[in-house]
Amino acid sequence: MKKLCKFISDYMGMLVLLAAVVALLWPDTFTHIKPTAINPLLGVIMFGMGLTLSWHDFQVVFSRPLDIAIGCATQFTVMPLLAFVLARLFRLDDALTIGMILVGCCPGGTASNVITYLAKGDLALSVGMTGVSTLLAPVVTPLLVLLLTDKTVDVNVTAMFLSILWVIILPIVAGLAVKRLWPQTTKRAIGYLPALSSLAITAIVLIIISASARRLLSGGLVIVAAVVLHNIGGLTIGYLVGRLMRLAIPKRRALSIEVGMQNSGLASSLATLHFATYPMATIPGAIFSVWHNISGAIVARLYIHNDNKHTPSTDEGDI
Repeated sequence: MKKLCKFISDYMGMLVLLAAVVALLWPDTFTHIKPTAINPLLGVIMFGMGLTLSWHDFQVVFSRPLDIAIGCATQFTVMPLLAFVLARLFRLDDALTIGMILVGCCPGGTASNVITYLAKGDLALSVGMTGVSTLLAPVVTPLLVLLLTDKTVDVNVTAMFLSILWVIILPIVAGLAVKRLWPQTTKRAIGYLPALSSLAITAIVLIIISASARRLLSGGLVIVAAVVLHNIGGLTIGYLVGRLMRLAIPKRRALSIEVGMQNSGLASSLATLHFATYPMATIPGAIFSVWHNISGAIVARLYIHNDNKHTPSTDEGDI
């Protein structure tokens, strides 16, 4: 069983990609699964994240506040603005623009911690950034969405705040509480959590893609290009900000991955809940979920390949 779980988590990117292709080719097979299932699935992922964290992980916020501040400030400025600019450059319609901006305004995704570990980045910084950006999200995400979409749609900031609170914050807190109360049981379960999260992410992509398959096939190349550039731009700018701030290479890698990998499942969930009149608003989040797992794996391999060519202590020439 553990070997199967490891296989699922190791090849999550390929599994998500396969689910997207299947949903595109045979959408009617999955349309009976309602979009309302996205929130419980996202809650499962966040609960699993809570089980893997400890209060000690959040000590990095107090021991290295400058690193966390740089990371979160970069994430909540670069990704929203980049989404806005790309939506304008590609002349996306209102629905896709909303979807792009939702992805850009969401906190870091849980997969970023795994990718940072594989890339030999600063894992403590990655976990700290994910935690802090997630805690900030109930306030920051709705306000940024309102700021960037107020000419297009009326954003219910309060409702979005409550959605993030219920779907993201409370499951994480519940996971932390369960780990504290039943540590031995949690320890035995942790080995299965990456696979469970991978399957939940795959199911979310399957639901979203199948619901909008026909519209995506009729004009999806443009939004795919925009989403890919959004992710690559975040990965690149995150690294460059770390270099500009003269951070050590492991910190640069963590910053790059945290900025570039968003909680795109949350973006699709918010689109489903609060922008129901714009069905295509869920699409950027679904595409991002597929792509950023693939790009993250590629980036990790590039960083490791670079380590094999250069000495780890060298502070220059790593990109």
